[in-house]
Amino acid sequence: MNPVGLSNGFARAVVRPDLGAGLTSFDVLRRGGWTPVFRSVDPATDHPFALSNILLVPFSGRISGGGFTFEGVFHPVERTMPTEKYPIHGSGFSAEWTIAERTAEAVALSLDAEGPSPFRYSAVVTYRLDGAALVMDLSVTNRAAMALPYGLGFHPWFVRDRNTFLSAGADRVWLEHEDHLPRVVEPVSAHPDLDFNNRKRLPSRWVNNWFDGWDKRARIDWLDRGLAVEIEASDRLDRYVLFSPSGDADFFCFEPVSHPVDAFNLAEGPLAHGMARLDPGATLEGSARFTILMTE
Repeated sequence: MNPVGLSNGFARAVVRPDLGAGLTSFDVLRRGGWTPVFRSVDPATDHPFALSNILLVPFSGRISGGGFTFEGVFHPVERTMPTEKYPIHGSGFSAEWTIAERTAEAVALSLDAEGPSPFRYSAVVTYRLDGAALVMDLSVTNRAAMALPYGLGFHPWFVRDRNTFLSAGADRVWLEHEDHLPRVVEPVSAHPDLDFNNRKRLPSRWVNNWFDGWDKRARIDWLDRGLAVEIEASDRLDRYVLFSPSGDADFFCFEPVSHPVDAFNLAEGPLAHGMARLDPGATLEGSARFTILMTE
């Protein structure tokens, strides 16, 4: 393990190239001390789902049915985590990445991946501190011999306390089955505790939903900490996932993504649900910016 630390005097982050190029922290300097924005974790963890952020590439979420059919061909996809029933979150989150370029405030990392079947791809991620902001840029290039549907996303775990509020406008919310696959999509207005078009405290129950019709802007407020983060996502990342296991959890996830869970197997197909058809050699890009604000 050779973590990479980034710092500019306003913010800092630690990257694990050997563990999916994930993060183990993102903190901001406040009142003379470092305050976590993403959850703080064991920097030596060996489990990607115990990190502070993972990269979702070449897809986000789960795939049902053992794979998917695209342009008349069925492509099997193996599980990407042995503890999960379905393939989940692609393969970049658990792979070893290579440092391509590094400064005190930024690092670029690259990956050449074989699988999960049928994906063959190259990916590049850049983490960059910009004042009290963290910018993530992720791209994926199809190296397979055929066109395939690709997607991207970021999966940060944020600090959660008793007065954590979220603003993230959306039109529709997807509800899940017990196995976390999509069950139905409904207007957010039908689910008041999941309607974040106006600032709302996070629900005190299990939440694992994905939202579309998002304007690619969100804000998290920690009223007791006098701290907020504004989130801005690029055009391709026009959906988000919200996950929290309970009201007393010390974290929650807000994930800018390009497509809903199991988009490969939804009615009308993956391209109708935000995935990109990449010919061999074509590239898909996505980015997100997390800007910290002091509110008191």
